Formats: sequence, C-alpha cells, structure tokens
Amino acid sequence: MNFNKPVSKVLVLDESPLHTDTIKRFCDENNLVGVKVRKSRLLSVLRANIDLGAILLDEHYGGSLDESAAIANRVYAVRPELPIIMRRESRATLEDLPESLRQILCAAYVASDMAPLRDVIDRYIFSLDYPNALVRGISDISETMLATLFKDFTITYETPSIVRDRIIFGEVFSLIALESAWCRGYMMIQAEEEPLLALLDQRRAGDGAADFRDLNDLLGELTNMIWGAFKNRYLGDADTLARAQVQVPLLVNHRQKYISFGSENPQLCFVYTITDEQSGRSVKLHQRFVFSLSWSPEDFREITEQPGTTVEAGELDLF
Repeated sequence: MNFNKPVSKVLVLDESPLHTDTIKRFCDENNLVGVKVRKSRLLSVLRANIDLGAILLDEHYGGSLDESAAIANRVYAVRPELPIIMRRESRATLEDLPESLRQILCAAYVASDMAPLRDVIDRYIFSLDYPNALVRGISDISETMLATLFKDFTITYETPSIVRDRIIFGEVFSLIALESAWCRGYMMIQAEEEPLLALLDQRRAGDGAADFRDLNDLLGELTNMIWGAFKNRYLGDADTLARAQVQVPLLVNHRQKYISFGSENPQLCFVYTITDEQSGRSVKLHQRFVFSLSWSPEDFREITEQPGTTVEAGELDLF
C-alpha cells in the first residue's frame, strides 16, 4: 500500500472463501481498505455515518443472483451515490444481466483477472489526483489548529480517505469556500453535538455548562483558523479570482443527513479524534474537501513548505 496516497474504504459483500485472498491482495495493492458487515446489519450500517468509496458485490451473495440483485437494489435505494461493482464467476460483463440490475451496477469483474477492476476503481474512486504535499499539508495544518484549541487533549487521526457518499456526519457542520487558480470547492467540518458539548464542558473547567452557541463558536473558530492557514499556504493567487465564476447550487436534506455539492467528484476526507485522557471522553471531527467546481492539480503549488505526515470502529470488520 502506498502510504502517501489517501485510502478508500470499500464494502465487500462477498463470502466466497475461494476468492478472499485475491480480493484482500487487490485491496492492499490499490490503497483500498476492505470492510465487511453481517447481512442482518447491512442496511443499518449503510444508513449510518460510514465513509465508503464503493461496494464490491458477489453475484451469488445471499445464495443466488436473484438474492444478490435484491440486495443491490436495497443498497442502491439507501446509498445511490456509491458505485456497485459485481464479481462474476466467468465473464466480466453486465450484458447478460436483467436490465433493472444493469441500471444500478457500474461494472463487473472476475477474480481471475483483476486488471479491469483496477481501471474501475481509478475511474470511480481515485478519479482526482491529490498531490502528496497537499494531503500532508492539510493534515499538518489541521492538527496544529486542533492542538491550539484543545491544548490539554490528545489529538489522533486516521489515514486520509477518498469517499463518494454524501452522508452528513453528526448534527452540526461548518462550510467555507476554497478558491484559487487550481481549485474551487469547499471545506466542511462535521461533528456530533453531544460528545463535542461534553468535551467543551471539560475544556471550560467548571465555568458554566457549554451550549450550542459555544459549540458553534468553536467550530467557526476552528474552520477560520484552518481556512486561513490553508489560504496562506495554497491559495495565494487571489488576483486570478476577480473574474466572474460559475456556481452550482448546494442541496441539503437534514432529515436524510444528505448534502450534495452538484458534482459527482469524490471527496477527500480526514477524521480526527479529540480525547480527554482524564475522563475518557472523546469526539470525532470529519473534515472533507470537496473540489466540485474546479480541480487542476497540475497547477497546484505550495507557497510555504512544512514537513509532515498523516477501520471505522463499530459494526464493520476488516475484510
């Protein structure tokens, strides 16, 4: 696995012991983290805040093609933005499948020849090339700002990942635009309200109970601090933004915890955990970069250089 490249979680709905090692090896060689889930928990996991890049589905998952098709339909109904890739036994084609199933699958592959699957993964998940310096720099900046705001807490982080889902994590998020000659999009920071409020109470050291206004202030301050450092380091060509720019509408459905930026581009995701070692309380912050309006990594440049580096817990297990 290339540790300088973001990974992506793929949900593996495939119970064939004959092909387990092949799929695992493919994931390791292509910066994928394969995760699995019990059939009885599949839909509840898909409805949860799990960052995923794709679904790898065995054509006989559940015992038959019909059952696999029914599962594919249920997956598509819950998470239509996730590409579903089917493993066939003999032919890497969708042509002989029912039309209703072909409409929700994006590709097929066979275990005897994984090369076509690599092309599919590159097209649907790793379609945007993120420069290593940018990925490391975002992590450096964010960890520094988190350590500034949470001086007495421990900050840990996961490997950056590529996600295609549009599920909102938690109940509160901040959103700020990013614009330069090489990129246009947004940075979003998401959090669950109750754990963050509990951590804020600990941070205030008895100076009254924290409420949602304190949470909003903190998230706004963190967003501005990261944005300011990101702007100084990567977006210093403000003169190129004087011309009029095309915009697309954002769509937010609070009931479904869904947000769309009007683009099919995958998102670059960072997850940080802030822990109070004394009380054991912790909170996760999900930071996403959505380059939905413009992305030209060949024009990327870093204004200042600083060194740095950068499985979902719960019901998912490593494949």
